[in-house]
Amino acid sequence: MRDVIRRLLQGAISTALEELVIAAIALWGLPLLGVRIPLWGTIAIMVAWAAYSTFTHFLGARALAREHLVGLPNMVGCRGSVVSTLNPEGLIRIKGELWVARSAGGKVAQGNPVIVIGQERLKLIVRESGDEDTS
Repeated sequence: MRDVIRRLLQGAISTALEELVIAAIALWGLPLLGVRIPLWGTIAIMVAWAAYSTFTHFLGARALAREHLVGLPNMVGCRGSVVSTLNPEGLIRIKGELWVARSAGGKVAQGNPVIVIGQERLKLIVRESGDEDTS
């Protein structure tokens, strides 16, 4: 909860600072260059920028809160299929991602289902998943 409040305050402060910069440019900077924006135009730009900033902050906070679907810390137990024959190494697909894998039990043909039983650096250790694993 504390992290959410901190992010919310950071977003509000950064948006306020961005709005100040937009106002300064529109009211003082551009007139020096001979460009005049009416007050209603400046307000419209600031409202649009605030909406954009709020929208991107919301999307960013949602992305940060989302649980990782695929990654090495939680790969053990995941099921996938062999993309290139494991003899003993090859490629497997898990949740739409390709991974380099080594078979723990010999050659595994392309298209066969596998289950991750471990990892070695960035390489997954897998075994062929048979009917006994369909629980």
